[in-house]
Amino acid sequence: MDTTQNIGLAFYQNLGKLFYAIAASDKVVRKSEYNSLRKIVKSKWLQVDDIVDEFGADAAFQIEIVFDWMDYETPSAEPCFQEFESFYTDHKSHFTKSIKGLIWETANSIADAFSGKNKSELMMLGRLKLILEN
Repeated sequence: MDTTQNIGLAFYQNLGKLFYAIAASDKVVRKSEYNSLRKIVKSKWLQVDDIVDEFGADAAFQIEIVFDWMDYETPSAEPCFQEFESFYTDHKSHFTKSIKGLIWETANSIADAFSGKNKSELMMLGRLKLILEN
């Protein structure tokens, strides 16, 4: 696996952590949030690039895999958000305007999936907005 592929995989894995953090910000990940993520990964993220994992699957599926793993491991939302923020800071060149827009769209879709956005989701979305604007 070359460096570009490794960074690509880490990119999608960190997006999985971010989206998990949004869903888990209220301490409960609901099936509707997971379904919302799966739908947008299939409809939008799979078209982003041609990076594949070591098994030949589209790397964008790492978003779902990591999200699911985080939910299984039940870490709190904050460390996941901080890991994404750190990755973003270290790899800003991978975050084009269109990617930032898709991240924002995905995060909002997850937050809206169950009875609209609650206070903790709104706070996390506000933090994400600040990160993406820098």
